[in-house]
Amino acid sequence: MALLAGLAALVVTLPAQAERSDRSKPLTMESDKPCTVDLVRQVSVCSGNVVIAQGTLLIRADRVELRELSDGYRTATALGVPGRPAAYRQRRDGGEEELEGAAERIEYDARTDTLRFIGNAQVRRMRGSVAAEDIQGAVIVWDNAAELFSVQGGAATPNNPGGRVRAVLSPRAEPASAASSSAAATPLQSSTSLGERR
Repeated sequence: MALLAGLAALVVTLPAQAERSDRSKPLTMESDKPCTVDLVRQVSVCSGNVVIAQGTLLIRADRVELRELSDGYRTATALGVPGRPAAYRQRRDGGEEELEGAAERIEYDARTDTLRFIGNAQVRRMRGSVAAEDIQGAVIVWDNAAELFSVQGGAATPNNPGGRVRAVLSPRAEPASAASSSAAATPLQSSTSLGERR
């Protein structure tokens, strides 16, 4: 049984540093319904098509609870509704890739720089409009500081009848400078025998 539990979890290391400049940008919250802002407890709760934006970071959900901790870091819990999960998107440092994910519940902790996607979770690392990685499972934990994804399987769902972990990983693209340097390592030599028959 322990072996099955071990196989149900998958740990994948991917290059996935969040856009660092986002932390210094103002955070905005919008919703269709009124928000409750408790300045004493430093808790804001919004519901109804909630959108949180901070730089390139974007969270969409039916309900969001945002807390500011005593050390200035924030945590957020975003909840979806049936048929419309909570969604997250953020550009990676360097601006060429984005990380996007969706789940019934998303928990964000700025202090530990982690995201937890819980319930019918899917996370994709996008290169333009193409998914470089596509991870699916019951729970996906993204540790941005360690550049690590952890994925767990779970109960069968309509989107995942077997309850299994699924990961589709694309090979890393060879940098253009490496491809040109390997071509330059073997110089072409002229030959007079090219095309001659023996």
